Amino acid sequence: MKKFIIAITGASGVCYAIRLFDFLKPGFELHVICSERGAELLSIESGLTPAYFAGDNSTVHKNSRMNSSIASGSFSCDGMVVIPASMGTVGRIANGISSSLVERAADVMLKERNKLIIVPRETPLSAIHLKNFLALDQAGAVILPACPGFYYGPKSVDDIVDFVVAKVLDQLDVEHDLAGPYRP
Repeated sequence: MKKFIIAITGASGVCYAIRLFDFLKPGFELHVICSERGAELLSIESGLTPAYFAGDNSTVHKNSRMNSSIASGSFSCDGMVVIPASMGTVGRIANGISSSLVERAADVMLKERNKLIIVPRETPLSAIHLKNFLALDQAGAVILPACPGFYYGPKSVDDIVDFVVAKVLDQLDVEHDLAGPYRP
């Protein structure tokens, strides 16, 4: 069974993390981390708490618990997604600052040359943000902004969320049928 880490940080857009989790939950081992601000936004935007992510195939890790299994290079993992990724988290990961479990797990993914996907949901971007994205790209991360396409004719907000989540699943090499067909 493939293992993935999902990190929710303090940017708006927790709907993306929830949809990704719900899609992966039935067939994958999941490890979820919520930053403190991520947990706050989870409650504000969805009415959920991090406990939502606990279950048979999933474990919720405290962001303050730096000795968690996922903070070690010996933890075998198929990928990590920071979704949504706050610019503060992006900056700390890009600069090798591991002051929380989210940042340490991302650092481990980079050092072990495993898949790290960063899904920012911030706009506009400053030169500092762009430099941090470049540093992460050069370190091997995938920068996948939450920028939905509209060429497939979405009919609802759920369709728009699915488009972004489908792009994440493509990067994780997970088969899906979330995004609508291409309509030229």
